Amino acid sequence: MEQIYIIMLVALFALAITDLVVGVSNDAVNFLNSAIGSKAISMRTIMIVASVGIAMGAIFSSGLMEVARKGIFLPDQYSYDEIMTIFMAVMITDVLLLDFFNSIGLPTSTTVSIVFELLGAAVSVAIIKLYNTTGNYAELATYINGDKATEIIIGILLSVVIAFSIGAIVQYISRLVFSFQFEKRIKYAGAIFGGLAIAAITYFILIKGLKSISFIDGDAKTYIKENTFIIIFGSFIFWTIVSQLIMSVFKANILKLIIVIGTFALALAFSGNDLVNFIGVPIAALQSYGLWFDANQATGVLPSEFMMSGLSGKVETPEFLLIIAGIIMVVTLWFSSKARSVVETGVNLSRQGDGDEKFQPNFLSRTIVRYSVSISNAISFIIPKEVQKKIDAQFQKPDEATTKRIDAPAFDMVRASVNLMVASILISIGTNLKLPLSTTYVTFMVAMGSSLADRAWDRESAVYRVAGVVNVVGGWFVTALVAFTAAAIFAAIISFGGIIAIAILFLTATVLIIRSAIIHSRKLKEEKSNKKYNRNDIITIHEITSESSENISRVIGGVNKIFTNTVDNLGLQDLSKLKKNKKNLKKLESEIDELKSNIYYFIKSLDEDSVEASNFYILTLDHLQDMVQSIGFIARNSYEHVNNNHKNLKFNQIRDLKGVDQLIQQIFDQMKETFDNYSFETIDSLIADNRELLDKVSGLIQKQITRIRTSETSPKNTKLYFGLLLETKDLVTSVMSLLELFQNYHKEAKREF
Repeated sequence: MEQIYIIMLVALFALAITDLVVGVSNDAVNFLNSAIGSKAISMRTIMIVASVGIAMGAIFSSGLMEVARKGIFLPDQYSYDEIMTIFMAVMITDVLLLDFFNSIGLPTSTTVSIVFELLGAAVSVAIIKLYNTTGNYAELATYINGDKATEIIIGILLSVVIAFSIGAIVQYISRLVFSFQFEKRIKYAGAIFGGLAIAAITYFILIKGLKSISFIDGDAKTYIKENTFIIIFGSFIFWTIVSQLIMSVFKANILKLIIVIGTFALALAFSGNDLVNFIGVPIAALQSYGLWFDANQATGVLPSEFMMSGLSGKVETPEFLLIIAGIIMVVTLWFSSKARSVVETGVNLSRQGDGDEKFQPNFLSRTIVRYSVSISNAISFIIPKEVQKKIDAQFQKPDEATTKRIDAPAFDMVRASVNLMVASILISIGTNLKLPLSTTYVTFMVAMGSSLADRAWDRESAVYRVAGVVNVVGGWFVTALVAFTAAAIFAAIISFGGIIAIAILFLTATVLIIRSAIIHSRKLKEEKSNKKYNRNDIITIHEITSESSENISRVIGGVNKIFTNTVDNLGLQDLSKLKKNKKNLKKLESEIDELKSNIYYFIKSLDEDSVEASNFYILTLDHLQDMVQSIGFIARNSYEHVNNNHKNLKFNQIRDLKGVDQLIQQIFDQMKETFDNYSFETIDSLIADNRELLDKVSGLIQKQITRIRTSETSPKNTKLYFGLLLETKDLVTSVMSLLELFQNYHKEAKREF
């Protein structure tokens, strides 16, 4: 019996290591966004500062895992075997849930996930226990700490609204003071701003970051709590003087110092306080095993009879476990690709200016933007025009010519400093008032509020940004619901299935995590291999030729593959492969959409001698889009025909289509080789080959007309076959137009050289 629980402990700590990895990947958004988005310091420096903060927070944390042990349920109501069932269900759920959010690149709250997992598993086990004993489900309230769950839900709602509002207000005032030309005004107001920001962050470190450090005695913590105002005011005076000296003597940028200290503070707080979300449950399980083992050795009590009232006391976490946890978190921070994906989402939603939008508009985002525009117009009508002009002048952005580079910061250092300062203050206040705030909620919503106030969400991007915020915030509430439900189901499965159920669930979780990692890695490789338009530098005629050749080659290859798969699988009536073909089509369509979205930046980046080439680039994309639309019709209509269970095309029709496919393969393979190797002298022969193909398709159309007059009996087959031939004709025509366009452009470009 004892061996079973040792195996369960090993499994729990294996899950804890995985949970640390997926947890850090998700929560990295909390302390990396501002520094990465502003590019105030190098990425290497950011990672070092964050790593030091994480390591210190983990190593010096006292590890009072009260949430896992007694914060949500009452341990004295559960036996040892029931407690282990709860802990196993919680850890399996947490690993899968956080990994899912990381895979889709959305930040969620690790605090909320662990709390509602504990709640769901505890409720499930309690219901099963009551069913087997008294049958009085009204006693469920004696098993659960309902007040704590209610506090957390209220804290979620309050933190979302308050963080967004305060972030917007403070950023608006800061922008009015500094404007976007902050380099000029930082000399005069920078010391006060630095004093205020660093004092707030320092107090945040004392209250939130160091409150759980074991070597800080109770008297020091009491002094900090009772002398809050003196500490804040004294810190403000001290840091104001230091800020002025830094700017005057060392000629350093005070905003960079604020960002460095703020990043360290949030990383410290994350590690020191959120560590419970990742290793609290396994440590509580280890402590539970110790309590039961001692009792078993003394009295021989069975796991089902030993009640876990001992968990209600104060139990310290072994220091070596905290050190190991700190090492795992630091390593994850440096090497996790999913952490970069989550951070990218936060930066992308708060960036200044246009770019590729990750989220699609929805009804709610459109409604919010529509009413916001109406309210803004009403306010503008009330405010005097002279006042509006002065305000607008403060929000005048730098010359666009200086911000065209793709490696430009997502936002400036003023906003990054405000994000860190406001998040620090709000989390400090919440901690001091013992409110269950989530660092994820606060930091994310402050960033969204500050970006709104900074006019980063204009009419061009607002509907996409709002949709992103709605998706993220909605995901937080989905986290609570899914965490509760999944943990409850897993707990019930383990309760009835025992060690076999645990083995199956553990194996399933392992397979899903590995599968997720493989899919994510494959996705990153695809993104790297599909080289997209790069806005790094001014573009020359040679680069236009190179860029266009790569675009043509990529699209030609995709169209060729989709056409072949469609013809082959249409003949075989293979619905699943035709459906998969549609997915490949969507990828091709998204590539064209992305290229067309970059036309504005392309034209802005051209050098003066290459501006006329913009017309060639636009027409090239237009022909590529026509090709994709034609292959889209072919792929979708073939799928719909088979999906509707219509009769298959006749053998002669499939044979003719296969003949066309073979010619297309030959021509498109030659085209791909031509544009890959920049051997444009073969374009003449390619145009001739396409003319022959066009004649063949026209002949097949006439042949089908003859069939209808003599032997064809299926209207659906006729509709599909004509559709395929006509779209193939349009496809070949677009290819010919593209080749002729490129030929003329290439000849003209050679003359200029």
